[in-house]
Amino acid sequence: MKTDVEIAQAAKMEHIEKIAAQLDLDADDLELYGKYKAKLSINTWNKIKDNKNGKLILVTAINPTPAGEGKTTTSIGLGDALHSLGKKAALALREPSLGPCFGIKGGAAGGGYAQVVPMEDINLHFTGDFHAITSAHNLLAAVLDNHLQQGNQLDIDVRRVTWKRVVDLNDRALRNIICGLGGKAHGVPRETGFDITVASELMAILCLASDLQDAKERIGRIVVAYNHAGQPVHADDLNVTGALTLLLKDAIKPNLVQSLEKTPAFIHGGPFANIAHGCNSVMATKHALKLADYVVTEAGFGADLGAEKFMDIKCRFAGLEPDAVVIVATVRALKMHGGLSKQELAKQDLKALAAGMENLAKHIENINQFGLPAVIAINKFPTDTDEEIAFLEEECQKMGAQFSLSTVYSDGSKGALDLAEKVIKAADAPSKMKLIYSDDMSVQDKIAAIATKIYGADSVEYTKAAEKSIAEINEFGFSNMPVCMAKTQYSLSDDMAKLGRPTGFKITIREIRLCAGAGFIVALTGNVLTMPGLPKKPAAENMDIDINGKITGLF
Repeated sequence: MKTDVEIAQAAKMEHIEKIAAQLDLDADDLELYGKYKAKLSINTWNKIKDNKNGKLILVTAINPTPAGEGKTTTSIGLGDALHSLGKKAALALREPSLGPCFGIKGGAAGGGYAQVVPMEDINLHFTGDFHAITSAHNLLAAVLDNHLQQGNQLDIDVRRVTWKRVVDLNDRALRNIICGLGGKAHGVPRETGFDITVASELMAILCLASDLQDAKERIGRIVVAYNHAGQPVHADDLNVTGALTLLLKDAIKPNLVQSLEKTPAFIHGGPFANIAHGCNSVMATKHALKLADYVVTEAGFGADLGAEKFMDIKCRFAGLEPDAVVIVATVRALKMHGGLSKQELAKQDLKALAAGMENLAKHIENINQFGLPAVIAINKFPTDTDEEIAFLEEECQKMGAQFSLSTVYSDGSKGALDLAEKVIKAADAPSKMKLIYSDDMSVQDKIAAIATKIYGADSVEYTKAAEKSIAEINEFGFSNMPVCMAKTQYSLSDDMAKLGRPTGFKITIREIRLCAGAGFIVALTGNVLTMPGLPKKPAAENMDIDINGKITGLF
């Protein structure tokens, strides 16, 4: 079989205006970025806002493993299957980050015969959204340091500057730095660091804002530091809210591309799910729902992270409610959760599969806790045996979940027709989404609700620094905000080594960060880092481009 990039390069794409026409959009609704990419005009919303919403399908997964699950690939294949069944369908996905693309994870444009294209553009610079966010974020940092240099009229405590800089690459050497060295003319020396762009609060704002004006108001509320009296200093206090918004004037517009099978795909925004809220933009999702009868979207990593934040943060802010949820798993990954090493996954082992099934069972329970129906999509590998598949199907039926085999990687939409039909049926069934916690609960009670109900923890412990931050949040009147948990994606616990369905564990909150602009509180657990590092052999080492511009090694 061809590589992902070879398949993408062989695709015959339609002009983006023809893709838009499927959604009853015309040339005036588009701002073209070449033949195959476009942004929606800022005025398109006024044209479609009174349309009836389509059905919203959320795709999530079990806790990811090195064996691979294929959540984005399944999402794209499902969208294509709905499209092939004659449904007016669209995809609403996140943009890939350059960090994991050049690191170990690879891109996020799907795989095999279930991809969005132009794959190379989407995985690289795309329409420049991430660069705009990086520039805006670093402008705020530069203005803040300039304020310190020019007399510090706001009496900012340099020990309590919370706004770092960002870059959209994995670069562990930048996690902790000292800036302002070189003497009086070169700034005020202080400790700081870099986060990856997708962890920027501006990324979260772009993805949660309802429009440009809402984004501007959120940007003004960003807390960048605290003064010597302990009071928060906001972006508005530095008088740069307008300039920051100006840099995001185009980035905030949803991007439109297509799948290999010509399904319209809105790809916009990309906050990480283990350190941010992990969902594509509210604007892209809302536009898609007004334009299509079925919208397939996804949330990052497993349902304990992405899906929980999709419901408790994105849906809370945007007034959205999924009609059905797909949980993606593989036999290989479940056997790994059951204790097998990666080298042992090709052999049949029903005992390990049964043990690993506990991870899937917990995610099914969690989706049911939200009051939503779950459809299980098993991304089939050639090494899966009939006995293993039969066992999985029987276990899912026992838990009341629909079950479907997916072969979209090798077969495209044909490999998800059964899944699509079951999703249509699930989406038509009556359901009512329930949030895990209410706005008026205390910060500690919100965290406890997530930790005990979603992760299965016994209790939550806090460092003294985290307790102090919560006290400040209460004092400043921000305690009604939802909580964004920063946790390892590999385990239901905060210990990445605890696979399957761990029990008898505690969640430790080591740090609390206020994202007043985004509108949520970040609770950091374990050793989660907001600036990832590169592996020993980065994916970048296998990438190249020839004299004709043909790219190889991108995946």
